[in-house]
Amino acid sequence: MYLILFVAIALISYMVQANLQSKFKKFGAVRLASGMTGREVAEKMLRDHGITHVRVTSVQGHLTDHYNPSDGTVNLSSEVYNSCSVAAAAVAAHECGHAVQHAYAYGPLQLRSALVPIVSFASSWVQWVLLAGILLVESFPGILLVGIALFAVTTLFSVITLPVEIDASRRATAWLQQAGITSAYDQPMAVSALRAAAYTYVVAALSSLATLIYYVMIFLGGSRDD
Repeated sequence: MYLILFVAIALISYMVQANLQSKFKKFGAVRLASGMTGREVAEKMLRDHGITHVRVTSVQGHLTDHYNPSDGTVNLSSEVYNSCSVAAAAVAAHECGHAVQHAYAYGPLQLRSALVPIVSFASSWVQWVLLAGILLVESFPGILLVGIALFAVTTLFSVITLPVEIDASRRATAWLQQAGITSAYDQPMAVSALRAAAYTYVVAALSSLATLIYYVMIFLGGSRDD
């Protein structure tokens, strides 16, 4: 049953990623009605929200765009930073959405940020602790229990990420329309692109939750054997 579940999640993940790549390729070829680049969109959104301490920078890579609260930067991939496409505007506004969340002390973002050091520690050890726990589940079930606790932290992080990402997209699409960055023609494209991106976080959270349940079942099975 679990094998079927994991295969299903893997297939869904593949389809979601393929859909995301397709959307961004398609909308990356559509010029934004306002003609603004991703950098200009990001800088305007920050200004419109009274955020003056955050810089917009260009980074290498594909879909490597992110907001870094530690150094106050919105980092856009070069294809977004310099592009005048609908996809670039959507991504730039989304990342600025995180800066707005930070500036307005959005609860889920604060919780996710607080979990980062714990998740970093858990991610470094969880695979080794789980492996040892599975191998020794009948003799030392406590080891697997520790691994499950560590994995639960990463799962919690994935779940908390969902409202953070969805809210950032909501802020982005609302502002794009209100500020006149997108037109009636390209606004639905921006919404569609960000929705496709949001699905990847949904699948990641479901996958992590399913894996957590799998480890719990192994632990319970090992405990019953004792």
